[in-house]
Amino acid sequence: MPCEGCGLGDASLQCPTCKKFGLPPSFFCSQECFKKNWAEHKLKHSQPQCLQATVPTMTDSELKNFNFTGPLRPWKITPRRAVPDSIAKPDYALRNDGVSALEERNRGNNKVISYNIKHLHDDYEDVNLRRQSDILKIKRVCALSRDVLNIATKAIRPGITTDEIDRIVHEATIERQMYPSPLNYYNFPKSLCTSVNEVICHGIPDSRELEEGDIINLDVTGYLEGFHGDLNETVFVGRPDADSVRLVHTAYACMMAGISVIKPGTLYKHIGDAIEDRADKSGCSVVRTYTGHGVGALFHTTPTVCHYRNSKSPGIIKTGHVFTVEPMINLGTWQDVTWPDRWTSTTKDGKRSAQFEHTLVATPQGCEILTDWEDGVPFYQRQLCDWGIEIPAEDPSEIKVDARVA
Repeated sequence: MPCEGCGLGDASLQCPTCKKFGLPPSFFCSQECFKKNWAEHKLKHSQPQCLQATVPTMTDSELKNFNFTGPLRPWKITPRRAVPDSIAKPDYALRNDGVSALEERNRGNNKVISYNIKHLHDDYEDVNLRRQSDILKIKRVCALSRDVLNIATKAIRPGITTDEIDRIVHEATIERQMYPSPLNYYNFPKSLCTSVNEVICHGIPDSRELEEGDIINLDVTGYLEGFHGDLNETVFVGRPDADSVRLVHTAYACMMAGISVIKPGTLYKHIGDAIEDRADKSGCSVVRTYTGHGVGALFHTTPTVCHYRNSKSPGIIKTGHVFTVEPMINLGTWQDVTWPDRWTSTTKDGKRSAQFEHTLVATPQGCEILTDWEDGVPFYQRQLCDWGIEIPAEDPSEIKVDARVA
């Protein structure tokens, strides 16, 4: 983290007043640099918008009376970040209620769009070709959203707030001329979801500092040229314990197990069969409340992709279907509880949860992952390699992944 005063060095001294007000953190390289730049820096604390910069997501009564299942609590959040007028926006972006009229009109429609994948591997820079190929646009927004998530995962460390991660993601998204799809989606207040420890999904970035030993899921979606690209991954905040390693690796392996059965002609419900079979091997459970989904012109649409065994997910996979696989895996029970903020979903028993998500397109040969890492290696595996922690492996395909990291 560069010093706010001199711009140099690995600054670790945080301004206590910014922390008190719940403002985005400011770091300095030394007490001397902090004092030298105090006159300019303190203006941040006296600006009216900063004095009112944080708001609670729950009332005092809700905080007092709600039965939290784990140690995590909501902290204050900063106001919604601005998006330039030049950025094309989805239909809900500027609505007071955040409702997507397009999605509401599509509810009850079980038809799944089959995109023409003829130009899937053609050049995006060919403007004439791009104009007539939706799949090229989807592929592009997925690749750029992957770039943004990579930037976010590299910023994770003890002491950083999830609000600061939101700022990083917001700015990286805008720099790529994308709109951050979560922002104002049914009034979600931030540009990504940050789900820490017992939070299953839809955690709201706030002023809580990440702590050594936490795990965090970062869920990023970008919107560009009329299409959304959706992905997420879970990473470690500092060196993890054995259960966290087992959980995070299992979540990744479950996602890949689900993806491995995808090909035209396969029933969507068989994805969940493969996922829960893999979760059982590690003694973990699969969340049933939340699902994978179609994505493209709409943020969430058909098909519905359940991640558990013997589901009633309707439909058969066909070439050109674009959808997500994103199993949420828990150390304990699969059941969930939602906080009064109407977004944050936590495990019912307070134990940890992890998740990975890819957007993919079905092809005649199987499927192509549109949000993959450049070398196919997830960030958590790089973290484990750096710490000298062995990546769990139970079959040849997983051992191969381990070898790529080493």
